[in-house]
Amino acid sequence: MKISGNTILITGGGTGIGRGLAEALLKEGNKVIITGRRKAKLDETIKANPGIIGIALDVDDPGLVDDIAQQIAREYPELNVLINNAGIAGLENLSEGKLDTAESIVTTNILGPIRLTAALLPLLLKQKHAAVVNVTSGLGFLPLTMMPTYSASKAFMHSYSESLRYQLQDSKVEVKELIPPYVQTELGGERQKNDPNAMPLDEFIAEVLSILKSDPDAKEICVQRAKSLRGAESSGNYDAIFKGFNDAMKTGSFATAGIEV
Repeated sequence: MKISGNTILITGGGTGIGRGLAEALLKEGNKVIITGRRKAKLDETIKANPGIIGIALDVDDPGLVDDIAQQIAREYPELNVLINNAGIAGLENLSEGKLDTAESIVTTNILGPIRLTAALLPLLLKQKHAAVVNVTSGLGFLPLTMMPTYSASKAFMHSYSESLRYQLQDSKVEVKELIPPYVQTELGGERQKNDPNAMPLDEFIAEVLSILKSDPDAKEICVQRAKSLRGAESSGNYDAIFKGFNDAMKTGSFATAGIEV
């Protein structure tokens, strides 16, 4: 994947990781289009970063996804990079038997990127060089049990990325997976955004860009702080890591989690 000279669409680009990527990739010499369901956040990002283009999009709406994909094809036929970043999270107590949070997460985090990828893939396949980047999470490899559906949605997107990459191996479309750790964003509200235990957003974005520049063919973009989560299964001690991690998260004892969060 080239680091510059692209036309890039980033979902959920008005806040957090999406905004950080949009700002950084704009500075690298790319045309950047951001989408999001909150127009105020899109406008705020655009005002602070002249050159970024904003399009309102709720990935939960399949009809709107198709309409926006057609608009992109008309107005930006050179689009060659899709970054599926939009996502939501939520705590769940599975013993309560409530499904509202789970259904919302599945719709946004799974159906959203599947729909948009399917809608834009015909355009991406026309380009000389193209990429689909799916933003997953370290929790897709070591689930946080108080966020079961969120963790599972990211595990799903890891699996989906593997399959998509294999099916597109003879095309010019690369498939990459971006694996964040716990980052200072609004995903979990103001507490997460200001949590000193979370990785500062600017440090995360800087490391992501460094990986893209030093290893442009990398299938997975995994920053150092996410590697303990990514490698938990292959460590040979998964059960103990899983229990220690979730026990620590339940009590808020981050220092005893045994891995970086």
